[in-house]
Amino acid sequence: MKHLINSGDEINTVHAVLSGSLNYIFNNFNKNTTFHEVVKQAQIEGYTEPDPRIDLSGVDVARKLLILARESGEILDMNNIQNEAFLPEECMNADSVETFYETLKSKEAHFQKLFASAASNQCQLKYLAEYKDGNAKVGLKEIPEGHPFYNLEGKDNIVMFYTNRYKDQPMIIKGAGAGSEVTASGLFADIIRISKN
Repeated sequence: MKHLINSGDEINTVHAVLSGSLNYIFNNFNKNTTFHEVVKQAQIEGYTEPDPRIDLSGVDVARKLLILARESGEILDMNNIQNEAFLPEECMNADSVETFYETLKSKEAHFQKLFASAASNQCQLKYLAEYKDGNAKVGLKEIPEGHPFYNLEGKDNIVMFYTNRYKDQPMIIKGAGAGSEVTASGLFADIIRISKN
Protein backbone atom coordinates (compact mmCIF):
# COMPACT_ATOMS: atom_id res chain seq x y z
CA MET A 1 0.00 0.00 0.00
CA LYS A 2 2.82 2.41 0.88
CA HIS A 3 4.53 1.71 -2.44
CA LEU A 4 1.31 2.47 -4.31
CA ILE A 5 0.77 5.75 -2.45
CA ASN A 6 4.44 6.82 -2.63
CA SER A 7 4.37 6.30 -6.39
CA GLY A 8 1.37 8.61 -6.77
CA ASP A 9 -1.52 6.16 -6.70
CA GLU A 10 -4.61 6.65 -4.54
CA ILE A 11 -6.53 3.99 -2.58
CA ASN A 12 -10.24 4.29 -3.33
CA THR A 13 -11.73 1.08 -1.96
CA VAL A 14 -10.57 -1.75 0.28
CA HIS A 15 -12.44 -5.06 0.60
CA ALA A 16 -10.84 -7.59 2.90
CA VAL A 17 -11.07 -10.65 5.10
CA LEU A 18 -8.73 -9.64 7.92
CA SER A 19 -9.32 -12.29 10.57
CA GLY A 20 -7.74 -15.70 10.11
CA SER A 21 -9.62 -16.93 13.18
CA LEU A 22 -13.04 -15.85 11.87
CA ASN A 23 -12.28 -17.29 8.45
CA TYR A 24 -11.29 -20.60 10.06
CA ILE A 25 -14.49 -20.60 12.12
CA PHE A 26 -16.84 -19.90 9.21
CA ASN A 27 -15.00 -22.30 6.91
CA ASN A 28 -15.57 -25.11 9.41
CA PHE A 29 -19.07 -24.23 10.59
CA ASN A 30 -21.97 -26.01 8.85
CA LYS A 31 -25.24 -27.83 9.52
CA ASN A 32 -23.30 -30.87 10.79
CA THR A 33 -21.30 -28.93 13.41
CA THR A 34 -22.18 -26.57 16.22
CA PHE A 35 -20.86 -23.03 16.38
CA HIS A 36 -19.70 -23.66 19.93
CA GLU A 37 -17.57 -26.65 18.86
CA VAL A 38 -15.96 -24.78 15.97
CA VAL A 39 -15.08 -21.74 18.11
CA LYS A 40 -13.68 -24.01 20.81
CA GLN A 41 -11.53 -25.84 18.24
CA ALA A 42 -10.27 -22.53 16.84
CA GLN A 43 -9.19 -21.58 20.36
CA ILE A 44 -7.48 -24.94 20.91
CA GLU A 45 -5.61 -24.51 17.61
CA GLY A 46 -4.39 -21.12 18.82
CA TYR A 47 -6.27 -19.10 16.18
CA THR A 48 -8.37 -16.99 18.58
CA GLU A 49 -7.55 -14.75 21.49
CA PRO A 50 -7.83 -16.35 24.97
CA ASP A 51 -11.25 -14.65 25.06
CA PRO A 52 -12.74 -15.46 21.62
CA ARG A 53 -15.18 -12.56 21.92
CA ILE A 54 -12.33 -10.25 20.90
CA ASP A 55 -12.32 -12.03 17.53
CA LEU A 56 -16.05 -12.69 17.22
CA SER A 57 -17.04 -9.11 18.13
CA GLY A 58 -15.27 -7.78 15.03
CA VAL A 59 -13.18 -5.36 17.12
CA ASP A 60 -9.91 -6.89 15.93
CA VAL A 61 -11.03 -6.62 12.28
CA ALA A 62 -12.13 -3.02 12.82
CA ARG A 63 -8.68 -2.17 14.24
CA LYS A 64 -6.97 -3.65 11.19
CA LEU A 65 -9.32 -1.78 8.84
CA LEU A 66 -8.60 1.43 10.75
CA ILE A 67 -4.87 0.92 10.11
CA LEU A 68 -5.45 0.40 6.37
CA ALA A 69 -7.75 3.43 6.14
CA ARG A 70 -5.26 5.65 7.96
CA GLU A 71 -2.38 4.37 5.83
CA SER A 72 -4.42 5.31 2.76
CA GLY A 73 -4.60 8.88 4.05
CA GLU A 74 -8.05 8.86 5.67
CA ILE A 75 -8.56 10.45 9.10
CA LEU A 76 -10.67 7.92 11.01
CA ASP A 77 -11.20 6.72 14.56
CA MET A 78 -12.66 3.43 15.79
CA ASN A 79 -16.04 5.08 16.39
CA ASN A 80 -16.17 5.95 12.67
CA ILE A 81 -16.21 2.26 11.74
CA GLN A 82 -19.64 0.69 11.55
CA ASN A 83 -19.62 -2.71 13.26
CA GLU A 84 -22.49 -4.96 12.17
CA ALA A 85 -22.45 -7.52 15.00
CA PHE A 86 -23.62 -11.08 14.36
CA LEU A 87 -23.02 -12.28 17.92
CA PRO A 88 -26.08 -12.02 20.21
CA GLU A 89 -25.73 -9.53 23.08
CA GLU A 90 -26.12 -12.32 25.62
CA CYS A 91 -22.93 -13.90 24.29
CA MET A 92 -20.99 -10.64 24.35
CA ASN A 93 -22.17 -9.78 27.86
CA ALA A 94 -21.25 -13.13 29.46
CA ASP A 95 -19.25 -12.56 32.65
CA SER A 96 -16.56 -15.12 31.82
CA VAL A 97 -15.18 -17.11 28.89
CA GLU A 98 -16.73 -20.27 30.32
CA THR A 99 -20.15 -18.59 30.53
CA PHE A 100 -19.63 -17.24 27.03
CA TYR A 101 -19.29 -20.77 25.67
CA GLU A 102 -22.51 -21.74 27.45
CA THR A 103 -24.33 -18.85 25.77
CA LEU A 104 -23.00 -20.01 22.39
CA LYS A 105 -24.67 -23.38 23.02
CA SER A 106 -27.96 -21.72 23.95
CA LYS A 107 -27.90 -19.58 20.78
CA GLU A 108 -27.11 -22.41 18.34
CA ALA A 109 -30.38 -21.85 16.44
CA HIS A 110 -29.27 -18.28 15.68
CA PHE A 111 -25.97 -19.45 14.19
CA GLN A 112 -27.60 -22.27 12.22
CA LYS A 113 -30.00 -19.72 10.75
CA LEU A 114 -27.05 -17.65 9.52
CA PHE A 115 -25.53 -20.73 7.88
CA ALA A 116 -28.85 -21.87 6.36
CA SER A 117 -29.46 -18.45 4.81
CA ALA A 118 -26.03 -18.45 3.14
CA ALA A 119 -26.41 -22.06 1.97
CA SER A 120 -29.85 -21.38 0.45
CA ASN A 121 -28.29 -18.53 -1.55
CA GLN A 122 -25.31 -20.70 -2.62
CA CYS A 123 -23.04 -18.39 -0.64
CA GLN A 124 -20.20 -18.70 1.86
CA LEU A 125 -20.16 -16.76 5.13
CA LYS A 126 -17.18 -14.42 5.43
CA TYR A 127 -16.47 -11.64 7.91
CA LEU A 128 -15.65 -8.62 5.76
CA ALA A 129 -13.91 -5.30 6.26
CA GLU A 130 -14.91 -2.61 3.76
CA TYR A 131 -13.64 0.91 3.19
CA LYS A 132 -14.83 3.27 0.46
CA ASP A 133 -14.99 7.04 0.10
CA GLY A 134 -14.20 7.65 3.75
CA ASN A 135 -16.78 5.13 5.00
CA ALA A 136 -15.67 2.00 6.84
CA LYS A 137 -17.60 -1.00 8.14
CA VAL A 138 -17.10 -4.58 9.25
CA GLY A 139 -19.60 -7.40 9.39
CA LEU A 140 -20.63 -10.91 8.38
CA LYS A 141 -21.60 -11.22 4.70
CA GLU A 142 -22.89 -13.87 2.33
CA ILE A 143 -20.30 -14.17 -0.46
CA PRO A 144 -21.55 -15.55 -3.81
CA GLU A 145 -19.73 -18.11 -5.93
CA GLY A 146 -17.28 -16.47 -8.30
CA HIS A 147 -16.27 -13.75 -5.84
CA PRO A 148 -12.52 -13.76 -4.98
CA PHE A 149 -13.41 -14.39 -1.31
CA TYR A 150 -15.71 -17.36 -1.95
CA ASN A 151 -12.99 -20.04 -1.95
CA LEU A 152 -10.82 -18.44 0.73
CA GLU A 153 -9.79 -21.50 2.73
CA GLY A 154 -8.63 -22.32 6.24
CA LYS A 155 -7.32 -19.36 8.20
CA ASP A 156 -6.25 -17.31 5.18
CA ASN A 157 -6.73 -13.56 4.87
CA ILE A 158 -7.22 -11.56 1.69
CA VAL A 159 -7.14 -7.87 0.83
CA MET A 160 -8.37 -6.25 -2.40
CA PHE A 161 -7.22 -2.71 -3.20
CA TYR A 162 -9.08 -0.66 -5.80
CA THR A 163 -6.95 2.35 -6.76
CA ASN A 164 -6.68 4.89 -9.55
CA ARG A 165 -4.42 2.42 -11.37
CA TYR A 166 -6.31 -0.71 -10.32
CA LYS A 167 -9.84 0.46 -11.17
CA ASP A 168 -11.40 -2.61 -12.77
CA GLN A 169 -9.16 -5.41 -11.57
CA PRO A 170 -8.05 -4.88 -7.97
CA MET A 171 -4.65 -5.65 -6.54
CA ILE A 172 -5.13 -8.77 -4.39
CA ILE A 173 -2.91 -9.89 -1.52
CA LYS A 174 -3.64 -13.26 0.07
CA GLY A 175 -2.04 -15.48 2.70
CA ALA A 176 -2.24 -17.09 6.12
CA GLY A 177 -3.85 -14.81 8.70
CA ALA A 178 -3.60 -16.69 11.99
CA GLY A 179 -1.33 -19.03 13.90
CA SER A 180 1.77 -18.76 16.04
CA GLU A 181 4.31 -18.95 13.19
CA VAL A 182 2.65 -16.19 11.16
CA THR A 183 2.29 -13.96 14.22
CA ALA A 184 5.88 -14.57 15.30
CA SER A 185 7.28 -13.79 11.85
CA GLY A 186 5.33 -10.52 11.75
CA LEU A 187 6.66 -9.49 15.15
CA PHE A 188 10.20 -10.48 14.17
CA ALA A 189 9.95 -8.39 10.99
CA ASP A 190 8.82 -5.39 13.08
CA ILE A 191 11.80 -5.83 15.43
CA ILE A 192 14.22 -5.92 12.49
CA ARG A 193 12.59 -2.83 10.94
CA ILE A 194 12.75 -0.89 14.22
CA SER A 195 16.39 -1.88 14.82
CA LYS A 196 17.34 -0.42 11.41
CA ASN A 197 15.83 3.00 12.23
